[in-house]
Amino acid sequence: MLRGVDASVVAGEAVAVVGRNGVGKSTLLKLAAGLLRPQRGAVHDRPPRIGYVPERFPADQPFTARRYLLGMAAIHGLAPADARRAVGEWAARLHLERLLDHQLAELSKGSAQKVGLIQGLVHRPDLLILDEPWEGLDAATRAEVPAIVTETLDRGGRVLISDHLGGVASLPDVRTWELADGVLSSPALDAPDRIIEVAVAAADVDAALADLRAAGHRVLGVRTPS
Repeated sequence: MLRGVDASVVAGEAVAVVGRNGVGKSTLLKLAAGLLRPQRGAVHDRPPRIGYVPERFPADQPFTARRYLLGMAAIHGLAPADARRAVGEWAARLHLERLLDHQLAELSKGSAQKVGLIQGLVHRPDLLILDEPWEGLDAATRAEVPAIVTETLDRGGRVLISDHLGGVASLPDVRTWELADGVLSSPALDAPDRIIEVAVAAADVDAALADLRAAGHRVLGVRTPS
């Protein structure tokens, strides 16, 4: 049971929830995603587009991978052409193209996990929630997770991720919440950040982002001055 959880994730921030198995990490992520309702308290200012990737994708469903992903994209509001394009691009990136027309129940655990990952990404979520995203994935797909997190942050999104295997060490700009005995703690919770706006030449954006991250700063987004 979670008790007294009081925390927030701001735009451009990645937060890792760590702790041993069974302490409530998945419960916290489902509350953030809106899949569970808190018995007490409330979740405020949840972004409009949520991408939730469960630890174990429920593959026992009567669909092909393609039909399932297109259906999920439609639920998220994508037009058919946009859905087909997004599903195709992610399937190519995660090496799932040749399996798109296979039944979900026929897929290996790793391939099913890829389907679960894609369904959480097709609509470019404002809040991406990853429950143990490295679990069951092959090495090539695990290596994509840091890039996926970085791309979400660069467009001003938020990432909430659970981990008990130490995979968060490979992620950029990640803040840590520790969950133990139903209580969430973090050294940063009582030390709010300050935001500094900096303008750089368009040609220098990539180098500036790399320098900021290397110095341990969080990048909240990139925009063109109006």
